[in-house]
Amino acid sequence: MAQTTNSWELPIATGEVPSDNSTFDAIVVGGGPGGSAAAGYLAMAGKSVLLLEKGVWPRDKICGDAVGGKSLSHVKALGVKEALENSPHFRVTGIKFSSPKGNTVRVALPEEDVQRLEAGYALPRIQFDHLLFDRCQHLVRESGGMVIQDCAVKDVLFDDGNGGDDPGLGTGNMRHAHGVTVTIGGRGGEQRTYFSKEIVGAAGYQCPVAKAVVKESFSEEMVDNTHYCGGYREYWRNVEGCSGGVGDIEIHFVDSIIPGYFWIFPVSEDVVNVGVGMVINLLKKEKKKLKALQKDVIENHPIFKERFANSEMIKGSGKGWQLPFGSPRKKEKNQPRRASMNGIRLVGDSASLVDPFSGEGVGNALVTGELAANHILAGKSPEQYQEEMWAMLGPELTNSYRMQKLSRKKWLLNWFVGKASKKPVIQEMMTEMIASKEAQENLHSPWFMFKTLMF
Repeated sequence: MAQTTNSWELPIATGEVPSDNSTFDAIVVGGGPGGSAAAGYLAMAGKSVLLLEKGVWPRDKICGDAVGGKSLSHVKALGVKEALENSPHFRVTGIKFSSPKGNTVRVALPEEDVQRLEAGYALPRIQFDHLLFDRCQHLVRESGGMVIQDCAVKDVLFDDGNGGDDPGLGTGNMRHAHGVTVTIGGRGGEQRTYFSKEIVGAAGYQCPVAKAVVKESFSEEMVDNTHYCGGYREYWRNVEGCSGGVGDIEIHFVDSIIPGYFWIFPVSEDVVNVGVGMVINLLKKEKKKLKALQKDVIENHPIFKERFANSEMIKGSGKGWQLPFGSPRKKEKNQPRRASMNGIRLVGDSASLVDPFSGEGVGNALVTGELAANHILAGKSPEQYQEEMWAMLGPELTNSYRMQKLSRKKWLLNWFVGKASKKPVIQEMMTEMIASKEAQENLHSPWFMFKTLMF
């Protein structure tokens, strides 16, 4: 009997490549969640979009693979919720935390509680991104736009606002337009240039649009290792306590990994995403290697070596990457860093918006993908985009940064998790903090925190 090919293992046909010097209402660079969302929302509003993706589907994306509650409204709005739920995945109903001493606390996540509080999913990004990109590229093409895979952006062209005097634009009738020069089909491929008044940068932490805006146009710091995390993940089969398709994802503050953490995220019936992460400047200070740290935990930790005793790592699945955190920078006027300029908006990882505590970035990518699309449609200024983005996400990211810094203290982790494991009221508070933006405001109240923890 022939083996069935999964849908996410198949190529995605995206049609013809547009002619050189074509013009679009918007150009979106990057076909991950943020870029797909921005392109999808613009297309649904009737705009012609050029969606550019460096890779070729099927393609993988290194990640922890959790898709949190804030992502679900976008998954539904963009028309992929049913397809996702029919695809193999792990339904997340809670988060389990453990302290260096081994105390554990489970934080339940509400399921399908109207729109405000929802549980999440965990599934490999090779699946999730395939589903989302495939849906959004159809929306783009149905609205008169075009899509290119295997397309590397080599240059981002800026109009100076004086009617196309910038020689890089190559045309006199493209007033107040930006452009991108791309190479299609690998390094030796054909080079073409496309134009638009609006560009969305959504190509991850190395996004060429982000570099052009942050580093080249304003000479600002692109990478600050105080706010970047190193991550390493592997896929394992048959890890004890991770079967059934429904349950908890796990975050463990293991003694040997502090000031970082070890995670176990089931992504299907028998496959688990196992990884470790640490802020890069702390990793360098500790002179540690993530792969070696993870190997030591799996082989030698008294709890985890038992859970992994009958498991096997999927060959070739061990990979590292960087996570640009959305933690506030002391010296930056634009928080967390510059994410816009005339006609250009950055979203998701390109705007450095990964949660500093959980490491989750898909939700903020989808949120800002929609926000960028809405600002383009409404004709709002780049300053308004920067301000509204931080107003939406800033309080949450700031609180997460505080939690990240607190989690570096072993004694505090041991005390808090030990306390939380015995007090249901603290567990309920943690559920609200994770699932509800309104409840996160309580983190600003020292009296509320003191009363909850001590009485």
